Amino acid sequence: MFVGRKRELAALERHFNTGRFEMAVVYGRRRVGKTFLLSEFAKGKRCLFFTAVEKSDEINLRNFSDAVFELFGVSGLPAFSSWSAALAFVAAHASDLGSPLLFVFDELPYAAKANPSLPSMLQASIDHDFLATDVCMVLCGSNQGFMESEVLGGKSPLYGRRTMQVKLEPFTFFEALPMLPRASAVDLVHYYATFGGTPYYLSQIDPTLGYLQNVRELLFDPYGVLFAEPEMLLRQELREVALYQSILDAIGSGATLPKQIAERAGIDKNSAGKYLATLAGLGIVRRDVPYGEHSVRSKRGLWHMADPFFAFWYRFVSPFTAAVERNDGSAVIAQALTDEPLETHTGLQFETICQQWVEKEGHDGSLGFVAAYIGKWWGTDPVARERADVDVVAADAFGKEMLLGECKWRNTFDESEALRLLAKRADAFAGSARRTYVLFCKQPISEGTHRKAAAREDLRILTAEDLVERA
Repeated sequence: MFVGRKRELAALERHFNTGRFEMAVVYGRRRVGKTFLLSEFAKGKRCLFFTAVEKSDEINLRNFSDAVFELFGVSGLPAFSSWSAALAFVAAHASDLGSPLLFVFDELPYAAKANPSLPSMLQASIDHDFLATDVCMVLCGSNQGFMESEVLGGKSPLYGRRTMQVKLEPFTFFEALPMLPRASAVDLVHYYATFGGTPYYLSQIDPTLGYLQNVRELLFDPYGVLFAEPEMLLRQELREVALYQSILDAIGSGATLPKQIAERAGIDKNSAGKYLATLAGLGIVRRDVPYGEHSVRSKRGLWHMADPFFAFWYRFVSPFTAAVERNDGSAVIAQALTDEPLETHTGLQFETICQQWVEKEGHDGSLGFVAAYIGKWWGTDPVARERADVDVVAADAFGKEMLLGECKWRNTFDESEALRLLAKRADAFAGSARRTYVLFCKQPISEGTHRKAAAREDLRILTAEDLVERA
């Protein structure tokens, strides 16, 4: 079942129907659904869909020749002698099909690894052959470093040829909901906090099993399909895998400052920034700064996992990989996934979900203003003179509109105190912005608190069930 990606499909369709040559670049890390997206896009079209493999250049060229001959109904010919000859044939005969041709070259980095001159041959073929056609060429790859440097980068032979690009990201919580249609709202939050929004990971969940059983079979079993996934992804993208593993272990254990991360990872603190930037480029980590601070110049930036799956894996799986490999996964779960640490982890990811809800409300035009910033704030309360934080902050670019949110991923809490603190935290923000407040909760709140909220126009209370129902 194909889920979501409506914006990406619409953008690809627009470029397919221009009547002139187009070169789209689609990339993103493994398992994110690139091939699935392009297969959906190819439906109903004349399409040359070729997927390269990690084999020799001769084998890839032979396989490409077979795909070309099959599309054009040619038989009895030997494989093309070169990529240039094969590409020239496609360009010369594209109009013979009677309708625009979609040409998808999937996993381009594999073919280019076997033949480093392939990007140059593609560039020459585009300039001399394809520009005169209405072919829509799509170059796709999972190796993000290669796609950004050797296809999109300024020093690439293909630089300047692309007419659109799509960096495919994992689903948000709300985009992922259709993949788990039978799960309860609370379980949906647990699943997203564990597996994130990568479609392949979510597709491995067995809806007939409970949350813990799925986690046991997929992550805490030496033969589980996701047990070694982070290392496999790092090996595809990076050379110093052990070093990056150490950095991610440090962040997974709670280190947030570059100095802390470097000390726990056992690396030079002066080089930590370079490695963190590389991981950020892969969408694995991110640097957060509190609302009101410059995203680059702020000295209060903290590093966190950007992907819930990596956050879960390096918090709960990585420290116990040896035990899991001994087939002691059930014992590890009993020790590591007790209620408190699991709910603390889920609570942090619930904050991300609530920030995504604000972003979705903005896209839907339901927020009431255009948010220039969505994130959180931490610092010193100017009145109480104590450390404080606000889980969700959204503000417009002019300082006139602001949304402040508190997230409570607990079965019970002091609801009146939570509302009091949420209103009090507004003291940390100077200016006369119109403020609205949202209390995000795991479970329904009391009738008394509901009555208090109903009497205020500036306050909303949303449970996990509310978030799912209104998605």
